[in-house]
Amino acid sequence: MNSPDILFPNLGITLDNVSRVVFSVGGFHIYFYGFLIALGVLAATGLAVREAKLTGQNPDVYMNLLTWGLVGAFVGGRLFYVAFQWESYRHDLLQIFNLRGGGLAIYGSVIFAILFACAYLRFNKMPIRQYADTAIPTILVGQAIGRWGNFFNREAYGGYTDSLFAMAIRLDDTRGPVSEEMFANMLTAHGAQYIQVHPTFLYESLWCFAAFGLLMLYKRRKKFVGEMALLYFVAYGTGRFFIEGLRADSLIFWGTGLPASQVVSAVLVLGALAAIAYERRRTAQA
Repeated sequence: MNSPDILFPNLGITLDNVSRVVFSVGGFHIYFYGFLIALGVLAATGLAVREAKLTGQNPDVYMNLLTWGLVGAFVGGRLFYVAFQWESYRHDLLQIFNLRGGGLAIYGSVIFAILFACAYLRFNKMPIRQYADTAIPTILVGQAIGRWGNFFNREAYGGYTDSLFAMAIRLDDTRGPVSEEMFANMLTAHGAQYIQVHPTFLYESLWCFAAFGLLMLYKRRKKFVGEMALLYFVAYGTGRFFIEGLRADSLIFWGTGLPASQVVSAVLVLGALAAIAYERRRTAQA
């Protein structure tokens, strides 16, 4: 009898045949990881285009932003990952370009996508803040969808837990690290051994959907142009800071022992809050 791939033992959920592959064409596999990232990008772009039409903006601009943002996302995501995993690449630099081998960091993708898009707007003398307020919050939806790629890959999970939402992954099928605590609390079921971990992909996905909903409720009350973009960094950064603390595979910030994404989250949240306070004060005095 084949053992189930993934369990949620405290919820009584058993999942069989959780494939990493969506479909194959001529021996070439299309993986859920890339498929869901692409789906998330399309969903975010669709929401931005819809908002542009409702507010009298030119929706074609957002398609151009998508192109530039995708270039920035691939470049930044890879650079961020490689920078904090340099020991794995320093002796074989060609592996930096092996994207199918894995290794994209979401913070690098987001930051560089925004920088490339802003460069496009600046070059074409378009109002950056206006477009940022429309486009950047929708990134939350893209992130919420894309995170499910980690579920299919059995990766980016947290440490051991026996909480209500604990996820059990078959030991011989995991792609992430297995700690001593996970080994010590191994679950044996259906004739197989499972590690039991925090489903951090699920936490982040739910957080992103909730944050997007709250930002959409707030958007008509914004105090200045650009506030929605800054609130994205506050909302996502706050959630990511705490969720990253649960992760078992965090990239480590050089010489600190701290998860890189926690450091980046703290900087972005504090910086965005300071910018919001400054702009609100300036707007009130105008």
